[in-house]
Amino acid sequence: MQTTFKTLLVGAILAIGTGTAIAADAVVGTWKLNLAKSTFSPGPAPKSQTRTYVESPQGMMVTVKTTAADGKESTTTLTLKDDGKPYPMSGNPDVDAVSAKRVDALTLNSTQTKAGVTVGTAVRTVSKDGKTLTFAQKGTHANGAKFDDVSVYDKQ
Repeated sequence: MQTTFKTLLVGAILAIGTGTAIAADAVVGTWKLNLAKSTFSPGPAPKSQTRTYVESPQGMMVTVKTTAADGKESTTTLTLKDDGKPYPMSGNPDVDAVSAKRVDALTLNSTQTKAGVTVGTAVRTVSKDGKTLTFAQKGTHANGAKFDDVSVYDKQ
């Protein structure tokens, strides 16, 4: 009995000590748009954008604060899981729901919909060193204009 208890105790200490007990998603944190490394087609690029990711029991909470090229500020919010089911998004006139599927520890594919119709797809990738987030997105705005953007963010 004592041997079993000691084995379990040592295993628990090693798991906690090596950080394997709970592994946080690499995207968690605050990311600032690097305009010099990003491309927006057809544009224009926003003046600034910050993405914040927070883990919660309900899923990954995402907040995107943007200052558009014309100076207008907006905030988009979303809480989703990577289970392929649609989750509601607020603050974006082009999209009302997002579904996501994890590819690997650093990559997530997503589909954006408006009234149940697919309007865009995206691939979110965190670099192996955890310092860069790339969000490649293609789709159609509510006004019918197509876009193909690659937003690159630096970890704050």
